[in-house]
Amino acid sequence: MASDLAEGEEVVVAAVSDDESERIVKLGSYGGMVRLLLDDDDDGDDDDAASEETMLLWGIQQPTHSKPNAFVSQSSLHLTIDACGHSLSVHQSPSSLITPGVTGSVMWDSGIVLGKFLEHAVDSGMLNLQGKKIVELGSGCGLVGCIAALLGGQVILTDLPDRLRLLKKNVQVNLDHGNVRGSATVTELIWGDDPDAEVIEPLPDFVLGSDVIYSEGAVADLLETLQQLCGCNTTIMLAGELRNDAILEYFLKGAMKEFQVGRVDQTQWHPDYNSGRVVLYVLVKK
Repeated sequence: MASDLAEGEEVVVAAVSDDESERIVKLGSYGGMVRLLLDDDDDGDDDDAASEETMLLWGIQQPTHSKPNAFVSQSSLHLTIDACGHSLSVHQSPSSLITPGVTGSVMWDSGIVLGKFLEHAVDSGMLNLQGKKIVELGSGCGLVGCIAALLGGQVILTDLPDRLRLLKKNVQVNLDHGNVRGSATVTELIWGDDPDAEVIEPLPDFVLGSDVIYSEGAVADLLETLQQLCGCNTTIMLAGELRNDAILEYFLKGAMKEFQVGRVDQTQWHPDYNSGRVVLYVLVKK
């Protein structure tokens, strides 16, 4: 699978033959299997599938019983994380958390999980990021985008205008040396607005996001931006904290109208970075 991906072949959907053959599939350019969200009644009602998914997650993973912030310390001014043979230093701004709506000034578990998942997937031959155009949404402190660049991606890290100073600082600190396989640039992107040409011309191979599903008010703009960024060969990977089942269900209902959505089982995550409070999805356009 690793050699196929390196040659640029894009897998859209390939089912396996077992009792859940309609659910266990490959989506996009991720070489692992995901559990496709489908309506069991076969009546095309995505609302039922979204509701079933949230009930399943809260029933099986029981996020309220898992330790929050297991991989981060949000009171620290910086975190040190080993990834891709580097010791990454992520600067945070804990004091910014007191500002309503500002969450990207510190790291969350979902960002650690997604970054280490990318590293693990590349190392295991399930993912090839070398030379791929990657756009990260809501980059925050920038860890995920930095890891993607170290794995060979041509990464554009994006966030709101008032978040870019910290983001640029972390990109410079961690990637301003010669031993980087890819590249990283930082630019403003407000969800729901038209993206700059550099973001969508050409459309990215991958769109990444961690902890981007945090309020119903942001869901419509997020979905609009995902549609603007995604072509038939774009693979979306989103990791999120399981805080509010209603907000997640609201997002899934909207996403399933335009995208095929599959959940990545935790057995495919980095073995040292699993959490019952985090979920990881792969999406491709229908």
